[in-house]
Amino acid sequence: MMEKIRQITLARRPVGAPVAEDFQLKEAPMPSPGPGEILVRMRVGSVDPAIRGFLDDRKSYMPPVAIGAPIAGMSLGEVVRSNNPDYPVGCIVRAFATWCDHYVIGADALGLEIVRPAEGVDLHHYMGALGPVGLTAWVGLFAVGEAKPGETIVVSAAAGATGSTVVQIAKARGCKVVALVGSAEKVKVVRDLGADAVIDYRATPDIAAEIAKAAPEGVDVYFDNVGGETLEAILPLMRLHGRIAVCGMISQYNDADNPPGVKTLWQLVVNRLKMQGFITYDYADRLEQAQSELDQWVLEGKLKPLANVRDGFEKLPEAFIDLMEGRTVGKTIVRI
Repeated sequence: MMEKIRQITLARRPVGAPVAEDFQLKEAPMPSPGPGEILVRMRVGSVDPAIRGFLDDRKSYMPPVAIGAPIAGMSLGEVVRSNNPDYPVGCIVRAFATWCDHYVIGADALGLEIVRPAEGVDLHHYMGALGPVGLTAWVGLFAVGEAKPGETIVVSAAAGATGSTVVQIAKARGCKVVALVGSAEKVKVVRDLGADAVIDYRATPDIAAEIAKAAPEGVDVYFDNVGGETLEAILPLMRLHGRIAVCGMISQYNDADNPPGVKTLWQLVVNRLKMQGFITYDYADRLEQAQSELDQWVLEGKLKPLANVRDGFEKLPEAFIDLMEGRTVGKTIVRI
């Protein structure tokens, strides 16, 4: 009998927040790599809010996942068969792939790169603060947001994967950081990461007033992970020529048909703001510098990877559901 692999597939399109019934664990024949391709055994699966957008049948920067097809996402794994000398058997690679315990990719796979873990560093961190999460934080903050030492940075979803990394690398560069989180538990976590001020948006009726108190001089860079009402509140607080790096808009991922309106966009003109969405791999020419700085900050103790780790391939849907319900802290990762 042909060897089988496991896949997490899309059973139906979620309505609102995803639930277990939206996913199905299936078996499929072991794939075989073609010319120039490699067969990868998943070692670490990445669980990211962006995946929610791929589950709707709507235009996005990635095609929607088809019903019955494996969920798309970032993966880190070991090459077990190779028809490409650049990726020999045994090497560890990171790429945009699928939720399959084995998968075939070509050299043109999005984000494909060889990972060389440092001695003593857990492999799963290369899917977090030392991987796509850290690169996204660095690109958004420094390439898009152009953050400089001494400037004031506000970051939303600051207890999440990217947000918690932004807090730390902004401090490493000498910035003042105001962090927005959604619970008292997360306030403590992010304060311990070094944020100058941490605001629980669920505990205040006026988030704008709280941010203004923490940053009376105004905001130079807003790293936006949530959009919606938070973006609306922050726009009037931006300083002249401020920058807004739009990493995500998680406030509308579970209800993309009814996104909240933002009524303060006129501030883009008033304060001559730059507001830009970005995808990390659009900045391929900056990623070597980003990786080098992230590695150095970890060595210096200025960046402490924050991870929420689950074990077992079948845990991918459960971890994703918890993430989209706001029940996780740090980067959500599943070790296989």
